[in-house]
Amino acid sequence: MTSLPRITVREVMTGVPVEIDGMASLGDALRLMEDHNISALVVRRRDERDEYGLLLVSDVAQEIINKGRPSSRTNVYEVMQKPAPGVDAEMDIRYALRQMSRFGLTHCVVVEARELAGIVTLRDLTMRYIAVAEATSGKA
Repeated sequence: MTSLPRITVREVMTGVPVEIDGMASLGDALRLMEDHNISALVVRRRDERDEYGLLLVSDVAQEIINKGRPSSRTNVYEVMQKPAPGVDAEMDIRYALRQMSRFGLTHCVVVEARELAGIVTLRDLTMRYIAVAEATSGKA
């Protein structure tokens, strides 16, 4: 079996994730998601000692549809995941894939020295890993 080259999360991540303030409404969040054709937003930290949050479209759907909450009167901070699940920018994608799969995560913030570096999805990591594995084994 051929050894795969080392690929870091940084090489796969989206480097400039769309961010939102925790005080914004879910309606504002949905508009941002629609405008950027994305399914996740990074919730800004309040200060350098705070943690990042993550808002997924599935979290919004659960609150609005299942619980019947109005999107215009529900704030992002009421629904977001905080602290956001995260991986380090220099982590090998094999370990990031393992972590995300094990915990059932679809998105993670990417951090470097506690600062936001990007966002990565399980889909993006999987697609890159498979592409590299096939290219390395000569099946591409």
